[in-house]
Amino acid sequence: MWYLYRPDALVALEDEGVKKALGRYVDIVSEKKLAKFLILKTIEVDFNEEEDEEELWKYHDHMIKKFRDELERIDKQNVTIKELDFKEKNLLKLKRFLAYKMLKSCEFCERRCKVDRLKKQKGFCNLDAISRLSSEFIHLGEEGCLVPSHTFFFIGCNFYCVFCQNWTISRQFEKGIAIDGKTIAEIATRRKLQEESRNINLVGGEPTPNLHTIMDMLIALNVNIPIVWNSNMYMSIKTMKLLDGCVDVYLADFKYGNDKCAERLSNVKNYFEIVSRNHLIAKKQAELLIRHLVMPNHLDCCTKPILNWIKKNLGNDVRVNIMEQYRPEFKAYKYKDINRRLTKSEYLEAIRYAKSIGLTNLDL
Repeated sequence: MWYLYRPDALVALEDEGVKKALGRYVDIVSEKKLAKFLILKTIEVDFNEEEDEEELWKYHDHMIKKFRDELERIDKQNVTIKELDFKEKNLLKLKRFLAYKMLKSCEFCERRCKVDRLKKQKGFCNLDAISRLSSEFIHLGEEGCLVPSHTFFFIGCNFYCVFCQNWTISRQFEKGIAIDGKTIAEIATRRKLQEESRNINLVGGEPTPNLHTIMDMLIALNVNIPIVWNSNMYMSIKTMKLLDGCVDVYLADFKYGNDKCAERLSNVKNYFEIVSRNHLIAKKQAELLIRHLVMPNHLDCCTKPILNWIKKNLGNDVRVNIMEQYRPEFKAYKYKDINRRLTKSEYLEAIRYAKSIGLTNLDL
């Protein structure tokens, strides 16, 4: 069984830092609370698909307030999944409808390519409307509180990281297999019931271009399991709105402390403004576990500014994983600053700095 390989995961949910930052997640895993997407299905909505899209968004925003009230009630009363009253026409279905509307002029991420993916047009991520998986499996290499984590690795990405460790997936050297949301839900249900997976971990590549398929998956899914959005956090405001109530934990990547490094190494603009904005939104919507991969020669320009921002804006109410496993992959050998592994002294400096500014809720 998985615990023979990761015995630390058995006690990870008892860690005080984990409980502080991810307390509701722990309660879902322990069957004390319900995953948020299930509660979305209890919120009855009445909308006309021919209605003006702007009005539908206003209606969505209004109904999210009702969802939050219902979430609070269900949490307080310890309602079980058997007691939920799923509505035929519910808020999750409205979210899915809006996601497919967006797919016609795609702005799932802040690149806002505006292509009609339903007509097989492709933007920067090189994806049409068909989602593809590289693999799905029980991942034992994630943070202890997430293990055993049922990971779905989607093909394609909206970044072009020259050091990408999953470059065959993100750059589509692997073509993957076409998959729909209903099939993902069936696989996730089986893993949950037979292998006791703690969560559904949506990753890639990047989950963002597959938002519509993920909505289909949530509609078909009827087991109580937390949803982890494992992302570069470059989503648009509209996507963040649609994810509200769908995600229990944002496993949020924070790569760069400035826009210059982001554009040079990931071909992405306005990085810091967009990603920091989305971290703040994510904290209001769900629980937050932030990952920062320390890169050689990027302590002063990236690591320290990111840690300063987290301390100032989020403090120790979030969990932070300062990661040391950088290795030069893909095209990193062409870039002198990142064409080597991280040294132990660089990593220890990052940890010392985090502690020196008062960041203590670290996943080490």
